[in-house]
Amino acid sequence: MNQAAMQDLGRLLLRLAVGGLVLLHGVAKLRNGLGGIEGMLEARGLPAMLAYLSLVGEVVAPLMVIVGLHARIGGAVIAINMVVAIALVHMRELGRLNDTGGWAIELQAMFLAGAVVVALIGPGRYSANQR
Repeated sequence: MNQAAMQDLGRLLLRLAVGGLVLLHGVAKLRNGLGGIEGMLEARGLPAMLAYLSLVGEVVAPLMVIVGLHARIGGAVIAINMVVAIALVHMRELGRLNDTGGWAIELQAMFLAGAVVVALIGPGRYSANQR
């Protein structure tokens, strides 16, 4: 396999991993509702309607990334969604380690980093946009 094909395959695997794993969180919100997020937003003086933006970041954007349709935009939206999630939910954990020695927000950090990489390098040849 040539270098370009391996890079495109790597981009595809990254897109499937990041998009698929973030999408699972969005599906959970579709099934269980947005009440928890609405409560967090209201507690900070923000409109509860902003909770629906989490569906954009956890359903629409991951689908864009998986399919490779404007994946750079989808990656950027996921990254913004993760920054907001970290700010709203995980700020107290930024300097903490979990019981196994890992960073307490390592999952959120990996989602953020993966999304930023997709936004920077694009979806590759195996995508709807083929860029």
